[in-house]
Amino acid sequence: MQEKKDMYILGIESSCDETSASIVKNGTEEISTVISSQIDIHKDFGGVVPEIASRHHVKNITMVLEECLTQANMTMDDIDAIAITYGPGLIGSLLIGLEAAKTLAFLYKKPLIPVHHIAGHIYANSLVRPLKFPLLALVVSGGHTELIEMTDHYKFQKLGGTLDDAIGECFDKVARVIGLEYPGGPKLDKLAQIGKHTYKLPIPLHDDSYNFSFSGLKSAVINLAHNEEQRGRELNKEDLATSFQTVAVESLISKTRKAIKEKNIKYLIVAGGVAANKSLRREIEKLGEETNIEVSIPPMKYCTDNATMIAAAGYYAYLDGRKADLTLNSTSSAVLK
Repeated sequence: MQEKKDMYILGIESSCDETSASIVKNGTEEISTVISSQIDIHKDFGGVVPEIASRHHVKNITMVLEECLTQANMTMDDIDAIAITYGPGLIGSLLIGLEAAKTLAFLYKKPLIPVHHIAGHIYANSLVRPLKFPLLALVVSGGHTELIEMTDHYKFQKLGGTLDDAIGECFDKVARVIGLEYPGGPKLDKLAQIGKHTYKLPIPLHDDSYNFSFSGLKSAVINLAHNEEQRGRELNKEDLATSFQTVAVESLISKTRKAIKEKNIKYLIVAGGVAANKSLRREIEKLGEETNIEVSIPPMKYCTDNATMIAAAGYYAYLDGRKADLTLNSTSSAVLK
């Protein structure tokens, strides 16, 4: 019997403000990863400025790709296929990565594999341990809050999602109200670990659906802060961070619990930048024990945007026969399918 050949995927990710390239072996083993972050650049603006992000992707993409190959001690001849985030994300940022991927695919005659950004976040978990089906993925990031059921590799069924703000966006906006600088989510999480749940806030969209809503919770925090200011009272930032985070996480956990029980799920994974949140990680572990199912939460380095997850997802997309030609285009609102 002929031994199966190892497959090396070069992943490229540029959907927001990180320029990243990674080489992954057989969808599970990280060989090298390079990430050029723009956090310090956008900090002064209180958020990502799309045009500035695009310019820095142009500036960084070649250096990032070269360094990734150098770290791996490999050349493009050693690469079997190129996986690229085609959406969703900031269209200008996406296009920079896509054009680089298409150029490499054309020059070196390599297959081009389109990867949905959320699929990348989900498959970040395959870098830790093999995915088991049927699984439920709780996707939580700056742009997404979704519950996705998978019965096999690349078989996605969206059960529900946010009707307005994504959880990560809500964290950043509430952090701004408290007076924390961008990116506010991690700083709010840090405060929440030392505060007490003393402020009364509504649990958003507490119903029987699999959908989420965070705009009401965000508005409740804004109104609370405004009312305290009008009364001349000082906000307890630690306690407000704790109260907000407790309610937000409870919303995520309650809907996830419902899906686990109703869909007979045996494996739960968390994906996206908010998967780095300490309270969420803690409550997910508790939920796994409560429902007696296996839980996977990726290491911190695989939670935020990175090309390692894109290369990992690209491997399974390739096995599923998902290839693109050079007419592939980016889309800011790509649907996971």
